Amino acid sequence: MGVSMPELQTLTPEIVIHIAQIANIPMKGLVATIELLDEGGTVPFIARYRKEATGNLDEVQIREIEEKLSYFRELADRKATILASIQEQGKLTNDLKSRIGTTLDKSDLEDLYLPYKPKRRTKATIAREKGLDPLALYLWEQIPAAQSLREFAATFGDIAEALEGARHIVAEMVSESADLRKGLRLMMFDEGIVVSRKVEDAKDEQEKFKMYYDYREPVKKIPSHRMLAIRRGESESILYFLIELDAQGPVAYLKSKILKQPGDWTPQLELAIEDAYKRLLNSSIQAEVRMELKQRSDAEAIKVFRENLENLLLSPPAGQLAVLALDPGIRTGCKVAVVDETGKFLEHSVIYPHQPKNDLAGSARILKTLIAKHHVRAVAIGNGTASRETDAFVRQFFKDEGLDGIFSVTVNESGASIYSASDIARQEFPDLDLTVRGAISIARRLQDPLAELVKIDPKSIGVGQYQHDVDQRQLQQSLETTIESCVNRVGVDLNTASWALLRYVAGITERTAQKIVEFRNEKGKFRSRVQITAVSGIGPKTFEQAAGFLRIRGGENPLDMTAVHPESYPVVERIAASLGNSVEDLIKNPDLLRKVNREGLAAGVYTLNDIFEELRKPGRDPRDKFIAPSFKDDVRELSDLKPGMTLEGQVTNVTKFGAFVDVGVHQDGLVHVSELSNKYVRDASEVVKVGQIVKVQVLSADAKTKRIALSMKALQAPPPMPQHRPEQLPRPTMDDKVAALANRWNKR
Repeated sequence: MGVSMPELQTLTPEIVIHIAQIANIPMKGLVATIELLDEGGTVPFIARYRKEATGNLDEVQIREIEEKLSYFRELADRKATILASIQEQGKLTNDLKSRIGTTLDKSDLEDLYLPYKPKRRTKATIAREKGLDPLALYLWEQIPAAQSLREFAATFGDIAEALEGARHIVAEMVSESADLRKGLRLMMFDEGIVVSRKVEDAKDEQEKFKMYYDYREPVKKIPSHRMLAIRRGESESILYFLIELDAQGPVAYLKSKILKQPGDWTPQLELAIEDAYKRLLNSSIQAEVRMELKQRSDAEAIKVFRENLENLLLSPPAGQLAVLALDPGIRTGCKVAVVDETGKFLEHSVIYPHQPKNDLAGSARILKTLIAKHHVRAVAIGNGTASRETDAFVRQFFKDEGLDGIFSVTVNESGASIYSASDIARQEFPDLDLTVRGAISIARRLQDPLAELVKIDPKSIGVGQYQHDVDQRQLQQSLETTIESCVNRVGVDLNTASWALLRYVAGITERTAQKIVEFRNEKGKFRSRVQITAVSGIGPKTFEQAAGFLRIRGGENPLDMTAVHPESYPVVERIAASLGNSVEDLIKNPDLLRKVNREGLAAGVYTLNDIFEELRKPGRDPRDKFIAPSFKDDVRELSDLKPGMTLEGQVTNVTKFGAFVDVGVHQDGLVHVSELSNKYVRDASEVVKVGQIVKVQVLSADAKTKRIALSMKALQAPPPMPQHRPEQLPRPTMDDKVAALANRWNKR
């Protein structure tokens, strides 16, 4: 291999090689990444600042390595427990020890352990207690003997009872064979059918699960969202489902693997095999495949949630400008909150522009006063009840007052009420009412969605798919890593960030983040990155991990506002010195970089590329430019929608089956995946993302069911007709399918 293989915390060379193969990562970069992770390196830091060591592996690859490490270390711990258990029973052979040691799959490992696992008293146990093991082995080994089967069985007492007991032992042997179980699992995945039916007398008043009352779909084809819908129907006692597989196939497979040669044992073995499948294997393998389907569906749903959350967190910020926020209400009025350009809360009020008070003049007067007093440049309106009426009022107010230098925008307020009642909100604004806290959150979401949304449990933001049905630990872990990735990609202003945002910076814990804010409140603004080491709990390792992702504007060193890591400051200083300029000159005039001779700068190629890229656009925000959606003034309620109407809207959620779009009527419409494009779309995320502004055409709007069907492809030009039919590819053989299934199973 050409790469030394150090002790990597319980990982054998075979496992490291296996990870390299399934992740398609060069061995040198893999070993370096494992060592960096074991030394306490964070994924964002390794991906951004250790490219020379890893060979420029990106964050996705490094996270995959991290996940594989966790899987195989858990596997190693389980192996140790199993080996100890079998050893204690005195049944650990060299062959078994070798098979357990070399297995790379948790399911295969449990199959190997199954015969030695403590179990309740079974029919086979009772037969063994009667001393029928020799008769069962006679059947199993299929070797002719001097005695006939009946003569041998007669030595154990009643012939029929002896043969029945021996068959029970054989059936258990068949059901506990690791190789046979694996073959049946693959067969059930390849040929099984998911069948769901309605539970008799179950009530489904809204008919949410109607399409699944009598539904069939192959196991290998059923998508995540349909599997999760069926499971939810089952959990609500409306549906039940099973995996259907014609018994002839599995039984024939078992016979082909077990029957060696014909003899008087053959009829007994065939009965034992049929019994093994019907009584022991079918339900057991079904349970395993059901669990695998759940895990597969969970993983897909979590992936969708993660992608949506990432797009939402990286939504374009309106930037540093004073914002007046309106949390719309009718009877209780619209809560008003003003924040300055840094997000600092300034003032709050309440206006009543709607029925029953309909105080348009008083509401306009309050807005005018607050806008002038605090130099407001934008109005953010929550998209809840009465948002369109409030938006219309604000637009008319702008027109009446001639306010051309200010804009209004509707902001998605999902989760704002959760934030309002949270510990974070109480710490920030202990003396304010929940509704005022919600308005402040709406204002800050416009300024910087990322900085505000990190304060809310991501499951409350409304961009998930069956989020309460999937593995909650796995979901939480995945969403946390997504937030961490987004925060570090954008960078964090050390002097304005809340502790809720700082806690996601690489290397910084929640407690450390709180100490940073306490230090800042006591000592004033940080003047340099190095100054953070004065905060209790921040040592050299934490500083190394975090420093490059922290930004200080107007500090002592201009590089502190960039993504250049402090460890590379000497490189930048050498670059400046080679040109006869200062670092400040480089920051102000990036064109100077064209004259630099890179040789002799004592830095790797990847590091130098990143430094030059950062100096060309120092402190640049990687997010897109902010664009507000424009809703039609005459479309405010679902009843205003008419088929054929063209609207502009904002994507609020993306699922495997389509995208939900807010068109300003308090109810999101669905653009089904078949209506996204004139071209074939396998996955909606290929075409749209959360936060994107899109044009749609209304297909239908049902006020009773509150369902809106939209289309994007109706507004697109049809694709050109193909000039000729593509050449037909050969269809895969059954051997190809089985090989692909086994390969996919081994890579889980």
